[in-house]
Amino acid sequence: MSDYIIEKIQEFAEGFLPSLGLELVEVQYRQEGHGWVLRLFIDGPDGIGVDQCASVSREMNVFLDVEDIIPNAFHLEVSSPGLERRLRDSNDFKRFAGKKARVKVRHPIDGQKVFVGIVGDSDENGFDLILEDAGSMHFHLDQIRKARLTL
Repeated sequence: MSDYIIEKIQEFAEGFLPSLGLELVEVQYRQEGHGWVLRLFIDGPDGIGVDQCASVSREMNVFLDVEDIIPNAFHLEVSSPGLERRLRDSNDFKRFAGKKARVKVRHPIDGQKVFVGIVGDSDENGFDLILEDAGSMHFHLDQIRKARLTL
């Protein structure tokens, strides 16, 4: 059921966010200590402000009231992905070239699973990471467990 809810919300959000100059980064729907939470992470070319979050929240509330796809009580949160946003696909690696990232791989490479460096060139299959401790490495996207920007 949660996959269905996430899919429907993604479809709706991806339909109206571009008209506001925004993009959908991630949708989460899960049960937490205080109940169910529907969390949307949005971004824009100049970041995100409170007014943009409020506008998206209003649009989402109208959609959710009309469609009635969530059967239980929930809290809606709309926010920026933050400074340490997750990098998910080749578009993210292209967009954030030149930024510092922390990359965890699925299987150790020379005994190491975590790499930190500057995102370099990328294509649809992978990206280069210019390592802090000299040199660079090329990673295929299917090697990556998790990658995010870091400070």
